[in-house]
Amino acid sequence: MAAKKRRLTDAMIARLTPAAREFTVWDTRHAGLGVRVRPSGHRSFVYYGKGKDGARRITLGSAPLTSVEEARGKCLAIETGAQLDPTEHGAVPTFWEFVWGPGRVCIDRCKPSTQKSVRWVLNARLLPTFGSLPLDQITPAGVTRWFDEYSRAAPGGANHALKLFRRILNHAVECGHLQTNPAGSVKRNPRPKLTRFLSREEIRRLHRALDHYGRARASHVQQADIIRLLLLTGCRRNEILTLRWQDIDGDTLNLGDSKTGPRRIFLSASVRAILERQLQSGSPYVFPSPVDSRRPLSRNLPLWPLVRKEAGIEDVRLHDLRHTFASHAVLQGVPLPVVSRLLGHKQPSMTLRYAHVGDRETEAAAERIGAVIARVLDGSADKDD
Repeated sequence: MAAKKRRLTDAMIARLTPAAREFTVWDTRHAGLGVRVRPSGHRSFVYYGKGKDGARRITLGSAPLTSVEEARGKCLAIETGAQLDPTEHGAVPTFWEFVWGPGRVCIDRCKPSTQKSVRWVLNARLLPTFGSLPLDQITPAGVTRWFDEYSRAAPGGANHALKLFRRILNHAVECGHLQTNPAGSVKRNPRPKLTRFLSREEIRRLHRALDHYGRARASHVQQADIIRLLLLTGCRRNEILTLRWQDIDGDTLNLGDSKTGPRRIFLSASVRAILERQLQSGSPYVFPSPVDSRRPLSRNLPLWPLVRKEAGIEDVRLHDLRHTFASHAVLQGVPLPVVSRLLGHKQPSMTLRYAHVGDRETEAAAERIGAVIARVLDGSADKDD
């Protein structure tokens, strides 16, 4: 159906008759303003415009309760950046309208580095399914179907998207658009237990594999050093990949935008040696992209699958190197609060998920403790005293 354009007036809108399919009549006086007519006969004002976040379509209110001049005034308010409450005249906004309207605060409160991933989840996972639905038509059953389908492919990604979905819908409840959160009763996928970390022998094999492949080509040398830094510092992958020369201050790294906020990392002699041998080619990044030195190296490290296979540790993820750092710190007797600070955790309780001990270490500890208690039981400990 071709777009209809007319000068909107209250009398003309009252005469509009519904059709078998929904249609919109656009105002010739104010670009972007239209009146939407549903097959049921319900008429509402809508605004369509483009901003820095892409196209925006916002419901302005019910036409019988809002005059054309009031609707034009709301359009001006939107274009000048004023906040708009889509339910002021009883209209329930769609999820899309709410996200880029009052719900935008849920995005703006995130760190700039996090906002990129939040927008990806919205555009790739949430808006295609729920974007066109009015908030009061999003049901727990619909959320469960979406979550179960997503979980079959990526259970961790589904959990992440559900967390964002809940936060946005909780804000919709606070704004009075919903009585309850339809995503509140959906159960998250259980997290796998983080029990994998490298033993001393596995670390030796990894080191030999890195040396072997690191001599093959220049790009492998760079990636090998990144993997070593992950193991030696306990840093997250993105913290090393986006490391800038300006972040290095003598014996410390000063990260201004880590996952948990600003973070200071003390460098061992081994770490300093790795950083000192990196070439300064004019890029702001310690590990620049070979394609564009103004950008950091890609998150994908093609060398990792090769060295993992060579070392016989194919079940180990890059993030397990962080677990290894924490677990060996605990095995060396480093107190958990100190390990927590080394990892950049805000809460020491988070560190317990990373500080693992393997079966060999547990068996050895049991043997030592058993021997001590046995000596007490047979009296030999008293003789030593």
